[in-house]
Formats: sequence, C-alpha cells, structure tokens
Amino acid sequence: MGKNLVQQARGKGSPTYKSPSFRFHGSVSYAKKQTNPLEGTIVELSLCPGHSAPLAKVIYDNGEETLLIACEGIRIGDRINMAENAEIKAGNISTLKNIPEGTLIYNLESSPGDGGKFCRASGTFAKVVARLSDRVIIQLPSKKEREFTPECRATIGIISGGGRKEKPFVKAGNHYHRMRAKNKLYPHVCGTSQNAVDHPFGGSRSSRKGRPSTVPRFAPPGRKVGLLRASRTGRRKRN
Repeated sequence: MGKNLVQQARGKGSPTYKSPSFRFHGSVSYAKKQTNPLEGTIVELSLCPGHSAPLAKVIYDNGEETLLIACEGIRIGDRINMAENAEIKAGNISTLKNIPEGTLIYNLESSPGDGGKFCRASGTFAKVVARLSDRVIIQLPSKKEREFTPECRATIGIISGGGRKEKPFVKAGNHYHRMRAKNKLYPHVCGTSQNAVDHPFGGSRSSRKGRPSTVPRFAPPGRKVGLLRASRTGRRKRN
C-alpha cells in the first residue's frame, strides 16, 4: 500500500503536524480599546519561538497589555504613542494617511482594525511611496507596490533581528531544531527519491523513476500537485 501525501497528512489533523502554540508568547496585534491618543510603556523584550523577530510587551495607560514586534532602537522603559498624528519616531503607531512619503514602516494592517498583516518578519520594512485622497501606495519588502486604505495603521521603523539570516546554521541538526520549534517539515525530500511505500511517486521498479506528475481533472484536493492537466496529449501529427 502507498502513503498519503504530506498535504493530505497535514489536513487530517494529527498531533504530528500541529503547531506547538503552547510555547508561543501570544499573538501580535495593536490595542483593541483605542482612545486617541493612546500611550504605553515597553516593560519587556522577549524572544518567541513562533516569531522570527523579538517581541515587546507594552502596557498602555488604560491598563491594556499587548505584544508588539520590536523595532531597531527601542529598549525597556521607552514610551510609545499610538495616534493619528503621532510623532514620526521609531516604535510609534499611526495611520497611513498621516505618515509622510519615504518613511519606513512595518506591521501594516490589511484593513483598519485587523492588528497588522503585512511586513512582520525580522529585518524587514516597507516604504510609503505616495499618499492620495482615497489610497496610500506602499512598497513592500518584495519591491512590489500595493494600495492600502488611508485609515490602516502601521508602526514606524525597521523590525529588529535583521542579521538573522547572516549567521550560518553550520550543522543540519541546528536547522532541524530551528524548524521543529514551529513544527515545519524538515528536511524536505522530493517524492521520486522516496520508497514506493512512502510516496506515490516513489520506487524505481520501472525504467523511468517516478510517475508522471500530470494530475487527473477530477483529482481530490491534496492530490493536485505538479502539472494541473496538460494542454494536449498524444503525439503531434505533422502534415
């Protein structure tokens, strides 16, 4: 008998592929009970296995506590301000319509009030390219430009931990434990290199190792990997 694909095994819901979220410090989001303006104090900086960048614990003046992504240049005891007309200072949070062009920002909201969805990895930042009456154009870390609603919030600065990729893993075991902390599959082996009992493409009993990656039209979800139906089949006839 064969074996399910990795996508199918993950979708089953087995504890093998569940993320160890009990080790995570919490979700990163902006304050819910927002009063304009709202100030807070950074009381702790921590490293979370679920995030690539350090996290900053902030206690606001209204008593609410949140976790924010730490930026370069902040330290414990600093005050941050979240307001529409907040000062252009590293760590402050403001709406895109009040951030001038050329400012480096991170943790952008996709829609107003969602807490931040874009540009959250360590060492990354986005840039405000243009501000229009009904939209703000942002250059993302991939150099792709995207339009956002002017009421969306963002944090000013560059996310700390920018040298994370510069340090080599040296050993495969170090990389394994790093990926295991987030329950990422490592190492990744292609299907044709596996045994027949481990993958549908495995085995070497025929002259051509593996199976054609063309997927049937009515294949179930999780089986559609590789070529999603060839445009034509058979030998091409020549006139």
